[in-house]
Amino acid sequence: MTVVLRTLLFTAGLAAVGAGCQNAMYDENVALHQQNRELQSTLDARNAQLRAAPDPAQLQAMQGEVLDRDRKIADLQSQLRQPTPASANTNTPASDPGIAGIETSYDAKAGTVTVNLPGDVLFTPGQADLKSSAQTTLNKVVAALKRDYPGKQVHVEGHTDADPISRTKEEWTDNLDLSLTRAAAVSRYLEKQGINPKLVTTSGFGPYRPKSTSKSKNRRVEIVVVMR
Repeated sequence: MTVVLRTLLFTAGLAAVGAGCQNAMYDENVALHQQNRELQSTLDARNAQLRAAPDPAQLQAMQGEVLDRDRKIADLQSQLRQPTPASANTNTPASDPGIAGIETSYDAKAGTVTVNLPGDVLFTPGQADLKSSAQTTLNKVVAALKRDYPGKQVHVEGHTDADPISRTKEEWTDNLDLSLTRAAAVSRYLEKQGINPKLVTTSGFGPYRPKSTSKSKNRRVEIVVVMR
């Protein structure tokens, strides 16, 4: 075999080996690209799921806020409606956590808490000057307003029964006049105790919004706190 022939055979062998290597590298590259596409597709699907799913931490925080609000409302209603035993009351009047023993109602739809103060507790019949004994009751209301409803609007509303004024008829034009003056007396007391007068509105409704068939229950002053 001549030198030229051996050279040609050797060159052909190298070409064959090179072609084989190139084919193997091509196949390997194709496989790697396929794996990359599959992994990217899986990653994109996972990201889409994460974006579509709500944030568990955010949901938990929102649920906690709702539960905390409901718990606070329930606690307030319990405190407002049930008197606190004297032996268990270690708070000073300024930090009284509720309005112990005073009738209240909560209107979830309107977002209001209404404190009902019997007129006979606050005033002498036919009069609009607060009794000295009324201060204890009103101080509890003031403490609750400062602690639980700071910055909230407060409506003070006076009401009477339908009986015409007799003993003090020379002092009042009618029951509407008496109811408004009584409500104003309560509003002034709240202001003296530190409630911002800009947050307080005063109204008198006389006998026109009766609460009951009982005259004594209709004689009242209501303090309506707007919670929203």
